[in-house]
Amino acid sequence: MSGCAEEDEDRDKCPGHKPGTSPAGVSSEYGPSKAQDRDLSQLGAECPGSSFVSMRSDRSRKDPINFNNEPSDTQDRDLSQLGAECPGSSFVSMRSDRSRKDPINFNNEPSDTQDRDLSQLGAECPGSRFVSMRSDRSRKDPINFNNEPSDTQDRDLSQLGAECPGSSFVSMRSDRSRKDPINFNNEPSDTQRSQKRTVSVDEQCHDPVCGSRTKEGLQRANHGLQEILDQHKISLKNRFQYVAEGTGTGTGSGTLFRRIYTELHITEGQSEDVNTQHEVRQLERTSSNKNFCDTAIKCHEIFKAFSDNQSQIRLVLTNGTAGIGKTISVQKFTLDWAEGSNNQNLSLVVLLSFRELNLIREKQYSILKLLHVFHPTLQNVTAEQLAHCKVVFIFDGLDESRLLLDFSSREVVSDITQESSVNLLLTNLIQGNLLPSALIWITSRPAAANQIPPSCVDRLTEVRGFTDSQQEKFFKQRFEDEKLSNRIISHIKISRTLQIMCQVPVFCWITATVLEHMLTTDQRGELPQTLTDLYSNFMLVQTKRKKFKYDDGHERNLQELTKADRELLLKLGRLAFEHLAKGNTMFYQEDLEKCGLDCSEASLYSGLCTKIFKSENVIFQKTVYCFIHLSVQEFLAAVYMLYCHISGNMEVLKDLLGKLNIDSTLDLFLMEAMKKSLQSKNGHLDLCVRFLHGLVLESNRTLLGSLLDQTEINPETIQRVIDNLKKMNMYSISPDRSINIFHCLMELKDSSVHQEIQVFLKSKTGLERKISAVQCSALAYMLQMSEEVLDELDLDKYNTSTEGRRSLIPAVRNCRNVRLGDCPLSEAHYDILASALKSNPSHLRKLNLSGNSLEGSGVKLLCGGLNSPNCKLEELRLWGCNLSEISCSSLVSALKSNPSHLRYLDLSGNNRLTDSGVSGLCGFLESPDCKLEILRLWGLGLSKISFSSLARALKSNPSHLRYLDLSRNEDINDSGMNDLCCFLEALDCKLETLRLWGCNLSEISCSSLVSALKANPSHLRYLDLSGNNCFTDSGVRGLCGFLEIPDCKLEILRLTGCGLTKISCCSLVSALRSNPSHLRQLDLSKNNLQNSDLKELHDFLKSPECKLETLTA
Repeated sequence: MSGCAEEDEDRDKCPGHKPGTSPAGVSSEYGPSKAQDRDLSQLGAECPGSSFVSMRSDRSRKDPINFNNEPSDTQDRDLSQLGAECPGSSFVSMRSDRSRKDPINFNNEPSDTQDRDLSQLGAECPGSRFVSMRSDRSRKDPINFNNEPSDTQDRDLSQLGAECPGSSFVSMRSDRSRKDPINFNNEPSDTQRSQKRTVSVDEQCHDPVCGSRTKEGLQRANHGLQEILDQHKISLKNRFQYVAEGTGTGTGSGTLFRRIYTELHITEGQSEDVNTQHEVRQLERTSSNKNFCDTAIKCHEIFKAFSDNQSQIRLVLTNGTAGIGKTISVQKFTLDWAEGSNNQNLSLVVLLSFRELNLIREKQYSILKLLHVFHPTLQNVTAEQLAHCKVVFIFDGLDESRLLLDFSSREVVSDITQESSVNLLLTNLIQGNLLPSALIWITSRPAAANQIPPSCVDRLTEVRGFTDSQQEKFFKQRFEDEKLSNRIISHIKISRTLQIMCQVPVFCWITATVLEHMLTTDQRGELPQTLTDLYSNFMLVQTKRKKFKYDDGHERNLQELTKADRELLLKLGRLAFEHLAKGNTMFYQEDLEKCGLDCSEASLYSGLCTKIFKSENVIFQKTVYCFIHLSVQEFLAAVYMLYCHISGNMEVLKDLLGKLNIDSTLDLFLMEAMKKSLQSKNGHLDLCVRFLHGLVLESNRTLLGSLLDQTEINPETIQRVIDNLKKMNMYSISPDRSINIFHCLMELKDSSVHQEIQVFLKSKTGLERKISAVQCSALAYMLQMSEEVLDELDLDKYNTSTEGRRSLIPAVRNCRNVRLGDCPLSEAHYDILASALKSNPSHLRKLNLSGNSLEGSGVKLLCGGLNSPNCKLEELRLWGCNLSEISCSSLVSALKSNPSHLRYLDLSGNNRLTDSGVSGLCGFLESPDCKLEILRLWGLGLSKISFSSLARALKSNPSHLRYLDLSRNEDINDSGMNDLCCFLEALDCKLETLRLWGCNLSEISCSSLVSALKANPSHLRYLDLSGNNCFTDSGVRGLCGFLEIPDCKLEILRLTGCGLTKISCCSLVSALRSNPSHLRQLDLSKNNLQNSDLKELHDFLKSPECKLETLTA
């Protein structure tokens, strides 16, 4: 029972209690008294001869002993005369509170009620002991009256009552007692009573002995739980029915959630590139895909199975970039449940954020205690109630977790009341060891989501924010003035950058805040075009609001910042910079204090820095802070970096940028910052560096006023910054990183590169013009962002350097046919290719990587893309890629996992493949889902074993293959050819092209081949037997027998370098005359034939019946 721990604690506090003994009574809704744990051990001390039996159940076969020798009346007999020989003793059966009379009152005072105090009962019988066995959790066995040893290791309690050996008192309130009730007539007990029986709550309700008493108790228990849950719902409603946009104001203030909530686009599945790109780049990628192909999911249906075949959804992992709406979705789900509009099949919704869990990461908790601590309204929920609840745990913000989730640990926690570290608690809950019936929802930014093992995840979803129509709905809901909302929407549509960022709800709020202020106040100027423009204006708006609210009620410009305001904003900038460099997006009071901030100062700028914990969690006395969006932190960090350079305080930047000379010019400073961002694997500094370049412009520094010292930056310096960006060496830089150079140029409002690329694309001779690496990077970005899918990207067609060609590779994400032959690719390039194959939808259909050494991590990344269910690749050319046995094995494994789309596979020239590598390929070819039509394997140096394995694989699945090239495999023997012929003879074989050039075929092999072709002649159109100089005149005669068959439809025959003679030429002429209608090309070159040898053939060409169009001799 859930209350055992409390009962043991109360018992230990009772006067006279000896540790290790059982309690005299157990607290229950079924019990008869208010004093739940009273000691009855002294009852009947002067009455050694008496015996008392509690008759909880009417299942006992006989009546209890009748001590006065009078016949038993009924089960409800009057016991008032019992103990006449021992007037000081009274025995009360506690079967039910329906007993007809009150227990004997020894002090002659009136009976209280059914809740009487029995504490004095048996005062004159100090030697008696009573053992209550209400529950099978009692620490000792019931009294053993037959003095036989106990069945278990539990010690015998037959000595109990040593001072009163004749007296025994056994309460048998529950039929869970380990032994049968006392049998006084020595008759055997009922068989069903010989075993322990576990009774559920439902069984108790229907137990005829318990009657309505138990039902009423259960109803009271359920009613008590329901009251708790109702209070919990009220608490959640109070917490979430208002949303304070961008501020730290607490519960009960702000805007009604329902009024401003706009449905978010949530999909099943996940976008790629989660660890390789800044989240803004991920947004750009998503925005270029207007046709979402993933299954859309409503927030309240997150656990719903959409098909009968789909198993129960227990754990859902939801990804999304910062500010995209993950927490809002969680709040929507919770509020719907609390208000009774959705998911009413759930008993309990428990919301826990990792920000909060971080505060107790060093402490020991049980899952029950966790509920009690973080949700005080659930303080009275017991372990048993929790175990029977249909509960959903929502863990929000995995990316903010500082817990070490070790899923390899074998330490199991399965008890609701068992205390352990929070890390262990969560891993066991996620793995299903703890509360296996509980539902779990985890939200995370993409880069942190891989902490959860895929085997634990039943559904992977992604919050993609607002679509274009949802953005419009957001602004129209926000502004009652239709003209204002329409003007804002129009401005966003003409700015590609703003439109991309407005997928993020928080960014929509920032944009709305800025544009509303600019369009409804006296502030004049051009509306923001770049991100730096927008955030500089946002800083201005927040400062004005702070001044209006906390100062004299008058708005001021940033030029009028007081010294205190300026210092405060720079402290926030330092906080932003230091934590951005560490990769932190949340921080605590001690972090603020290290930067010279106190909590009251930070709260003044609540639009920038938001308090996370609400008042109901004051138990920790600790507040967590974060900026309202990562981009705000990045902007303030950029402001602080530029301030440090202007003021000469370069020391604080050395950890990020290395040691810089205090006299470093602005252009060198920005160059170092750019290099540092380009070296980042995940681009976490990309946006900060974009802001840093944008802040160089006077227009933005003017908006920030005295926050940045008004040091003049001359146009020559800005031009040097632009020139440095255009000339930057990008050879060792990831193409996805190098795109940020183009973005920095746009923040500097230098549109020259953009205009040059536009001219290049429109020019009919554009591909002939030489373009720089930066221009290639810009071109790649523009091709990616285009709504039209590019038909072909062939790097060899662009007049640029190797560095420039590699910069074009990101454009493969929006292309159908990609040719990257003989272009040295790095791991970063293969990562881009993999992302193109994984993206949803994936446009890539043809991929040519021939001539690139494909090994190690490159193979692994490529195979990851091929393995994706989104991959629809139809043609893969890997000619001369130096594939090893291991590489081939990985490749074939990926193809087998997703075989149904590939139609063309070229592995030619990879002569390092061994028999085991070819064996793996055969496994792919044998797959029923393999629809391969073209297979090119020339020059692999296939062994006899490999060739036979390949032939058998083709025979097992022959119906799709149309083109087979096995040229330059010189070790084919006669048995191998026989296996190939079995494939060619198969009725399902529809092969149209067969190339066996340079295979060193023997006369026997040629004969077998011709026989197979004769058996199934109607499909073959192209036959190349060149380079087989063992192909004698007799072999040609056999081949001519195939050509003469009426069903032969051969159109091209190549017999180059086969050592043919005049006899062979005559045989061919004879065959062509008998069946002249199909053959169009005949190649007899390099056979040392003389004109006289070819005379008959030339004469035939002049014949009207000859259909031959090309003869090469």
